[in-house]
Amino acid sequence: MNRSRIYGIIAAAAGGGDKEAVRAYFNSTGFERWRKIYGSATEGVNRVHLDIRDGHAQTVAATLAMLRDSPVELSGATVCDAGCGTGSLAIPLASEGDDVLASDISAAMVSEAQLALATQPSGSPFRMPRFEVRDLESLDGKYDIVVCLDVLIHYPREEAKAMIRHLASEKRLLISFAPRTLYFDLLKRIGELFPGPSKATRAYLHAERDIEDALREAGWRVNNRGFISTQFYFARLFEAVPLSSSS
Repeated sequence: MNRSRIYGIIAAAAGGGDKEAVRAYFNSTGFERWRKIYGSATEGVNRVHLDIRDGHAQTVAATLAMLRDSPVELSGATVCDAGCGTGSLAIPLASEGDDVLASDISAAMVSEAQLALATQPSGSPFRMPRFEVRDLESLDGKYDIVVCLDVLIHYPREEAKAMIRHLASEKRLLISFAPRTLYFDLLKRIGELFPGPSKATRAYLHAERDIEDALREAGWRVNNRGFISTQFYFARLFEAVPLSSSS
């Protein structure tokens, strides 16, 4: 995997020349924007952010529903939440009794997740998650379940496919992405005509066939799928399993 090329493309969009520029964006301007989206406050949050918040929350809920319906026992499972943001998925998983590693490239996001964690009740079945500041490429280890929500939008086509092959390594992979269709591509282009001051990174839509091809090349297949759409948010959710799996 050519990590320097991945971050060179994203960093150029963020106004820098290397991976540190991306990290800086998500620890400053980008963090302030996405904290409004992922948080619970309403003061100073515009209707677009509120709509995207609702869409992301629906994606988290759909992910939890898929995991609970999975033949892989959720309670006690080892889970990697890759690109955890402010912990909107990691904390509910920990409340199910899962052994969760939650990582994000942004130290500010991880700190926000840890603050949210402090308000959660302790005791069984809650299991304290581990939060780490790490990029997706450096993730390693073995997990029953790997989840990566709303992250591929930061990766162009070939790098996204490489990242899927990197993440698809255990029993279950749940991944969400913005699907590329004529309609959604048009919406994205219209949105680009009205850039906001905090919109500093490119947004990449992905053809479903590309995602399925990447999974197939890694020896996986789509076992379940969902679609979440609000006025300003849209995401395809895939649950994938190894080709050898009978479920």
